[in-house]
Amino acid sequence: MDAVREIADAVLYEGHLLWPYRRSSIKNQQRWTFGGVYPAAYARASSDRSSVQVECLLEGADAAVDVGVRFLHVVHRQAAEGEALRPVDEVAGRLTWDETTERTVELLDVRASASTAIDVPPGRRLEPVDGGALVRTWERLEGRVEATIERRGEWLHLVRVTVRNDSPRAELDRDSAVRRTFLSAHVVLRARTGELVSATDPPPSLQTATAELRNDGLWPVLVGEDGRRDTMLAAPIILCDYPEIAPESPGDFFDGGEIDGMLVLNILGLT
Repeated sequence: MDAVREIADAVLYEGHLLWPYRRSSIKNQQRWTFGGVYPAAYARASSDRSSVQVECLLEGADAAVDVGVRFLHVVHRQAAEGEALRPVDEVAGRLTWDETTERTVELLDVRASASTAIDVPPGRRLEPVDGGALVRTWERLEGRVEATIERRGEWLHLVRVTVRNDSPRAELDRDSAVRRTFLSAHVVLRARTGELVSATDPPPSLQTATAELRNDGLWPVLVGEDGRRDTMLAAPIILCDYPEIAPESPGDFFDGGEIDGMLVLNILGLT
């Protein structure tokens, strides 16, 4: 898997399902705590964001970037019994539950300004199982991704990406709002020309310009091979430049560190 995607996936799915807790646990009922971009109506009545923004600097005579926005969309999985598809808690060993699916929006070869709509229609899908079916449904998502590049000098450019949630008004409770939210939203920037500048450790000549950047809900870091400056991940959690997946991690648990913590406690208990 692409190293950048590995890091992005770790961010995207962090806290997706916590082990060893059951479905009834509060920790597994209030999931997706990182990087939610909520419907504006809900955000106005809460402390949550309805938009996020990332700014970074790019050095070069010319500037061109590809922008990728990824997030999770809640899909409700309803267990249903019989031909009438009567809602039940479990069918064929499968529970009623909230899943997610990935959504991706791209803006390619941005050189001045570009924007695109986020428009995901509501949907319903059946998966037949013994004795009934699993009925998956999801709500409409609406929003916008905007990207601009502004020249700030002969060899310097400001790159800005904004993601906004304009989804239809949700009920003013968290569960309803989450179904219309861009969950764990993050941005990947790839420079076609020029080199991106670290927001954490800029060169002395660019420290003032870097300090003036306005990042809201996202923090940009360089990713990929150490020393390369062509790719940046803007994540809803603060990372260092060139983050890596820990080699000790045996798989994709996305558990908020719960498994590591439990293993440490188990080892301490044995010693």
